[in-house]
Amino acid sequence: MRHQKKTIKLGRTAEHRKALLANQVCSLIEHQRIRTTLAKAKAVRPLAEKMVTLGKKGSLHARRTALAVLRQKNAVKKLFDDIAPRTAARNGGYTRIIKLGQRRSDAAPIAFLEWVDAPQTSHEEPAAKEKGKKSKGAKAEAETKSSKKARKSPPNEKKTAEE
Repeated sequence: MRHQKKTIKLGRTAEHRKALLANQVCSLIEHQRIRTTLAKAKAVRPLAEKMVTLGKKGSLHARRTALAVLRQKNAVKKLFDDIAPRTAARNGGYTRIIKLGQRRSDAAPIAFLEWVDAPQTSHEEPAAKEKGKKSKGAKAEAETKSSKKARKSPPNEKKTAEE
């Protein structure tokens, strides 16, 4: 039985899992939001919360501990300088998981992992273009492009026409 064995293994060896989680936390620190599978998001969340707690302590020992886990100096610097002060008034719950649905290829559940109090960025998902009716300007533009292509013919065709 697996009582009190909280580690999510993700089908990887311990070294691979540690590296994956550290890289995911560094990406979260750098980009403020990451899109990943739901299982990975749930595995990354506790590590990210622990890193913010270290950042809030701010001591040299906490900084070295965070560097030992994350292995990226720029991520640790941003964690201690930007993210930790932003969450100073909060007692935990620094991240949120937003479920996005399933991935098309293998139907794996996908989610966003983001900071709760992150500043709003323009990293929103691009809206899918509507198919169907085009505006008059778009139709005219498409027609001019196709007519320009029709005017330009490849050099091989010119030679056959001259002979």
